[in-house]
Amino acid sequence: MFVDKVKIFVRSGKGGDGHVSFRREKYVPNGGPDGGDGGRGGHIIFEVDSGCNTLMKFRHQRHFKAADGENGGKKRCHGKDAEDLIIKVPQGTVIREAETGHVVADLHAAGQREILFKGGKGGRGNQHFATATRQAPRYSEKGKPAKEYWLILELKMIADVGLVGYPNVGKSTLLSMVSNAQPKIANYHFTTLAPNLGVVTNQYGKQFVMADIPGLIEGAAEGIGLGHDFLRHVERTKVLLHVVDAAGSEGRDPVEDIYAIQKEIELFNPKILEEKPQIIAANKIDMGNCEENIARLKAEFEPKGIKVLPISAAGNENLQELLKDVADLLATVPSENIVFEPEFEEISTMSNEPFTVEEVNEGYFVVEGHGIERMMGYTAIDTEQGFAFFQKYLREKGIIEALENAGIKEGDTVNIYDLEFDYVK
Repeated sequence: MFVDKVKIFVRSGKGGDGHVSFRREKYVPNGGPDGGDGGRGGHIIFEVDSGCNTLMKFRHQRHFKAADGENGGKKRCHGKDAEDLIIKVPQGTVIREAETGHVVADLHAAGQREILFKGGKGGRGNQHFATATRQAPRYSEKGKPAKEYWLILELKMIADVGLVGYPNVGKSTLLSMVSNAQPKIANYHFTTLAPNLGVVTNQYGKQFVMADIPGLIEGAAEGIGLGHDFLRHVERTKVLLHVVDAAGSEGRDPVEDIYAIQKEIELFNPKILEEKPQIIAANKIDMGNCEENIARLKAEFEPKGIKVLPISAAGNENLQELLKDVADLLATVPSENIVFEPEFEEISTMSNEPFTVEEVNEGYFVVEGHGIERMMGYTAIDTEQGFAFFQKYLREKGIIEALENAGIKEGDTVNIYDLEFDYVK
């Protein structure tokens, strides 16, 4: 079964907590702090698997979680770093963050490997917090939290030329005649359900990759049928080759077919028709009575710069001329693969994250913000040193100033998630 779009959950590993301990050995009853650091959590890594061409395996496994880092130990023992989690995907997979739809990565190259979400950094042990005035710190850092996201994986076929058209117009036959591809061919009144790729070499030695995009229908851009599943493969191609039934054997008008396909592509992504050159293959000329339709096609589209070439895929007529014209069009576009640039940005620091201060009752203030919540997640608030660090954070990030601007007075209560304390000037 061909699967080209899935939704999965990924979670990088949490960093291990730093350790609090003191050197206790014979003849050294009051040794200094020797708590070790926590290990790093596992990264989430995506890697291109050249032997895979479908996202089928993600139908059976949707949750991927890297291991957490090991906690630090006494005697300055560093916690073990967790192993990274490698997720293998087909070449051409575009990864998006599910909530925003922003592109996280485009794995378009063979062997490409991307660290998408790094594991949390391990917390520092108490050995790092000893000073001349504080020689026995009973405080350590917690490991940095894991990163977790829902992702959309979309497989967009990488091909130079995309064959587009209605079902049963001869796209699969054309691909089988000009390449090494072997698609199933019959007089179906339904469409091929999976794209087929073939490597084409014309008589002049020009080589390119051609993809048979499964037949489109009206309403595809709105998701009717399998429209979106098919249209996404058009985005990666460089040249569009429209295949139409010039004989009208299915009872459709070939001119109207071209306009209908163009409309669906434009509704899905207007940039496709703006950026990609097009050519029309008027197929099935071996069936006769095609002259009028071919003349209409040329009169309608050639003034717009879209060449119309009569062919017979089944009879191998004019196919080399078609391949020459396609190669000439390819020479006019950049040779590099079409790549979707990353749009997704992780919030790497908490200092820039917004927060809110609200007086919900007289003398009772509530402070909220993702940065504050995360900071509390890896700071030991219940220790004297940890709470001092927390107070410093509130001052440096402007939260104390914001409370004062909101009218807080000494003795008023501040609530920050699960923590409540009295404000003291």
